[in-house]
Amino acid sequence: MMKLTPPPLSKPDDTAGDRFEHLVEIMRTLRSPDGCAWDRQQTLETLRPFVLEEAYEVVEAIDSGDPTALCDELGDLLLEAVFVAQISADLGDFTIADAVDAINAKLVRRHPHVFGTDQDVEGRDLSPTEVKAQWEEIKTQERAGKPTRKTLLDGIPESLPALLRASRIGARTANVGFDWKEAHDVVAKADEEMAELKEAMATEDQAHVEEELGDLLFTVANLARKLKIDPESALRAANNKFTRRFRAVEQRLTADGRSLHEATSDELEREWQAVKQMPQADRETHD
Repeated sequence: MMKLTPPPLSKPDDTAGDRFEHLVEIMRTLRSPDGCAWDRQQTLETLRPFVLEEAYEVVEAIDSGDPTALCDELGDLLLEAVFVAQISADLGDFTIADAVDAINAKLVRRHPHVFGTDQDVEGRDLSPTEVKAQWEEIKTQERAGKPTRKTLLDGIPESLPALLRASRIGARTANVGFDWKEAHDVVAKADEEMAELKEAMATEDQAHVEEELGDLLFTVANLARKLKIDPESALRAANNKFTRRFRAVEQRLTADGRSLHEATSDELEREWQAVKQMPQADRETHD
């Protein structure tokens, strides 16, 4: 196969647009007949897991507070967007330029108070709550010209993480008044679901247990929504905290010449409680 000359690397005085076009040209080359066999083989379906993975890695980089990692992961996510667009262009559907035009137009259209497209709000300093309400109102108006949803819950992606999707479902039904009034009402519902889960566990009916556990998780996700907490972020933080503490337990045992497998349940619990009493900074040194 003939080797292709790569497009020249970006120069310091290149604009963001120049650098973006460089990325687009590289992907166009990789998908060309003389490009990369693996890149040519990919489809929209095969790229789905990569898009999700890169999005999660961006979130992880944000959580880490490491700007270098975030810059790198954002580049990877941008690559997936350009890759998907190039496949769509090859299919004759749309180009990355069309996608950029679409989001540019949407941002201007949904910010009339900033771009002066609506005299009623032009120049007004809207609050974040008013901006969100305006965004949703404009989005509803835009959908009026598109095929209508068959049901209220259509359009919430099934590929969303389950906790986040549960929160989105609750938010959608809340828009028509189907919601708990206060967070304390959701806590009461969670208590009810926990009692039903215990009853299901007593029956030893696995399908029933799974159903009741799902109801409990759905309720907890909506409790997070009522508390204005992202359930995915909260669970991710809990996962990280548990991981940090358990690593500290393991390292304490190792320092005493023992392994996790040699420690008894009581010993593990004692070490766990000891780690919990350590100052936060001390626990993080074990990462």
